Amino acid sequence: MEILGIGPLELLFILLIALIVLGPGDMVKAGRTLGRFLRKIITSSEWRTVQKASRELRYLPNRLMREASLEDLSNDLKEVNKIGGQISSEVKKVEMDLSSWTTPPKPAEQKTDQSETENPPENTPDEKNLLEKPNSES
Repeated sequence: MEILGIGPLELLFILLIALIVLGPGDMVKAGRTLGRFLRKIITSSEWRTVQKASRELRYLPNRLMREASLEDLSNDLKEVNKIGGQISSEVKKVEMDLSSWTTPPKPAEQKTDQSETENPPENTPDEKNLLEKPNSES
């Protein structure tokens, strides 16, 4: 914590020097005088005016930015909503166009007659060769 650019160690050093120079009795008197002086300053109307002006200057950039952009923001918000609606309608159109490509086809009706089970498909030539050749490793 710094007060007017003076750190706690420096403040302690200043108080120690003042105690040595003024002595204990005069140190109390100087503290009271300093306290009264500071109270007069803080309770004065001029100090309140300075504090109010300081607060206003601190928040002035934010207030000006808010006031300047309110009208622009309302117009921009309308434009953004309009563009957002257009984009969402375009996305829906594209999704509908792509749905035929992205959805799996419906399964064809399965044949229930016995012809497939009675006549199993023939083995391919490679499968026949594998089945006919004995395993030479064993």
